[in-house]
Amino acid sequence: MKIGDIVVRKSYEKDIIFRIIGFEIDENNQKIAILKGVAFRIIADSGIDDLEKVNFYDMKDTLIDKDVENILHKSIKKTRERNRRLNRAMQKSSNNNKQAQGQGQNQVQNSYGMPGKVLHIDGDPEYLKICLDVYTKLGIPAVGKAIPESLQYKEVRNLLEQHNPSILVITGHDAIVNSKGNLKDIKNYRNTANFIKTVKEARKYDPSLDSLVIFAGACQSNYEEIIKSGANFASSPSRVMIHALDPLLVVEKIACSRIDKVVPLDEILNHTVTGIKGVGGIETRGKFRLTMPLAIYNGY
Repeated sequence: MKIGDIVVRKSYEKDIIFRIIGFEIDENNQKIAILKGVAFRIIADSGIDDLEKVNFYDMKDTLIDKDVENILHKSIKKTRERNRRLNRAMQKSSNNNKQAQGQGQNQVQNSYGMPGKVLHIDGDPEYLKICLDVYTKLGIPAVGKAIPESLQYKEVRNLLEQHNPSILVITGHDAIVNSKGNLKDIKNYRNTANFIKTVKEARKYDPSLDSLVIFAGACQSNYEEIIKSGANFASSPSRVMIHALDPLLVVEKIACSRIDKVVPLDEILNHTVTGIKGVGGIETRGKFRLTMPLAIYNGY
């Protein structure tokens, strides 16, 4: 076994595909592998003897391949259609107003949509790159920064001041340390405490749940405590593993929904891979703004 190998754990019935990212020596002086989920935002460890290599090129039916492709295809298609509908509705409404004022239809100018801007802070550089590529395909303005979970709270305020986003994602990897331990104790989670610290720092910068929308958490994170700390959305209500793209799929619904409407929670949560077991949140307004007219000056 070496760093970079794709493996499964035999004792867990090979349920999750991992990549080996390092090795350590445990309290029994045994070598263990540190594992990162390929499709899920989870960090785990395992004895070497419990691991079995998987041929990455044979993994064509895993979540990271088939389901992600389907999810993204549907999201991109729905987002583009939603934006077209919003533009048509805006034009129709403006046209009706102009006609009521006797100004005629020919004075109505085209409009365009402005989705909410995203700042995505991720503890995993690979997942961040995937997410940024998808934001681009969805037409959502986004900037990203790969920062280890334990250091995110130190950087978040400067990044907020620099980029002034309307949506903030704080994510990476997490996991329950002891499944038989107290699940209310944030010390029993690898990174929940770090996510909470980062959310609190962000709320010092902008305390409004309407002004700055925050998603925070990863696999098996303590959802209740993250929400209490000031997040609009968090994982994981049922302490399940969330998909690498779940934070992005929540953001897509908020960024591309009208700012004058509260986006139905069931609509947001059902849009994710893991659903209500993996992600929860509070009522939140959309961040999509319509702007009109299109640029008239020839220099633009």
